[in-house]
Amino acid sequence: MSKVLSRRAFLGSAGAAGLLAASPALAEAPTRSLRPVGRDEDLSLRNLLTPEEIIEAARLDGTVGFAVMNLATGEVLEQHEAETGMPPASVAKALTASYALDTLGPGFHFATEVIGTGPLTDGVLDGDVVLLGGGDPTLDTDGLGELAGLLKASGVRSITGRFLVCGSALPYTQTIDPGQPDHLGYSPAVSGLNLNFNRVHFEWQRGGGDYDVVMDARSAKWRPEVTMAHMGVVDRAGPTYTYQDGGARDEWTVARGALGNGGSRWLPVRKPELYAGEVFQAIAGSQDVTLPDPEVVEVSPPGEVLARLESAPLRVILRDMLKWSTNLTAEIVGQTATRVRAGKVGSLRESAEVMNAWGRDELGLTHMALVDHSGLGGESRIAAGDMAKALYELRQRLGIKPILKTVAMRDDQRRVVPNHPVTVHAKTGTLNFVSGLAGYADLSDGTELVFAIFCGDIERRAGLTKAQRERPDGGRAWNWRAKILQQRLIDRWAVLARA
Repeated sequence: MSKVLSRRAFLGSAGAAGLLAASPALAEAPTRSLRPVGRDEDLSLRNLLTPEEIIEAARLDGTVGFAVMNLATGEVLEQHEAETGMPPASVAKALTASYALDTLGPGFHFATEVIGTGPLTDGVLDGDVVLLGGGDPTLDTDGLGELAGLLKASGVRSITGRFLVCGSALPYTQTIDPGQPDHLGYSPAVSGLNLNFNRVHFEWQRGGGDYDVVMDARSAKWRPEVTMAHMGVVDRAGPTYTYQDGGARDEWTVARGALGNGGSRWLPVRKPELYAGEVFQAIAGSQDVTLPDPEVVEVSPPGEVLARLESAPLRVILRDMLKWSTNLTAEIVGQTATRVRAGKVGSLRESAEVMNAWGRDELGLTHMALVDHSGLGGESRIAAGDMAKALYELRQRLGIKPILKTVAMRDDQRRVVPNHPVTVHAKTGTLNFVSGLAGYADLSDGTELVFAIFCGDIERRAGLTKAQRERPDGGRAWNWRAKILQQRLIDRWAVLARA
């Protein structure tokens, strides 16, 4: 255990009930300070739980690491297991966002282009048309609709050559984390050409004795059906879903007994270029632009840009990524930053190592070893002390705080506490038996704290089978207790900072 206690922490080293209402788990905790309280001392210290008492009450097993600093002075107010590497889960996205901002700049735009390789005569392009991805992680079906409209506006109605799709701006990865169940939409493929966060919409409806099944790429304006993802309904007890690479398409099956009367869900796409190509072909056709079936190529031939669609500025993309915790966005912006910084990208893991080097060289971190940019991979490690130090440095350099989401303070029943005196801007992170929270806490007197808290029962997580990882027994209750611990620590620090 590594622990540093300032005078403020020493004053509260023997406390009892926290600022939040005590839960049954704390019924046996000490209720009075173990030493006299000075006349001029803040009486709130008398009932302040120690970190050890807060951790013990949470009953998490595993490891809890945290560090908290005063932003104005850089003073470490308190830390515990602060040099122990822990899985950050999606807290890693705060580092990825900073890495991308530092490398690409807040005004960076991704671009998706349609290229023609030959002359245009009377609406016929004598050559190939290429849908060329530039890595835009936010490209959706509506965006492809805009591109198709621009292609039509250029005068193209048909082509004599091929319709090519190219996503080689970034290396292809079949799934972000191979350890995740195949059907989970938050671990899709990654490419330089991505659509709808590389997810396809699966909808089913009971019709007589069988099911009507639709796979589509729906958006606000469009609902094109796709054939590159196929679903078969089969009679079996389990598993609910299976996936197989069918060469020209993603082959899925689902257990009939799991479907009920009807429903829908998003499934991950493993062939993103074909997915985007098929959807673009369908939308272009609906606008009287005829294209042949898409063919995937690794190198785009040269030609004239016929249509171009730019993403929102990077700062907006990152704000949304941190709010919704989209794994694909994190992997795309991280790899794009690596491509600019290092000149090439080999794989997610190699790109993460370039970001680790950035953390060491630019921020002075010593315990940062991420294996991806999203935090989805459970092998990633960073120490709480390094995470707090990084956020301290980044607050000054990049102004990361405004794009972090506001995290509501809650009581022991997880109910939002209205008008709480502490405002938290942070990134949350959750994996099975892993929970993290890191960011900034604004106190009512104007003090600003920077903190990182990581909780993880890594041994229990490692014992899960792949099938258990979607909803492991005890996982929800463990996460609930971890979040209560995080809130109690923040409440404790709010008192310490004023002492």
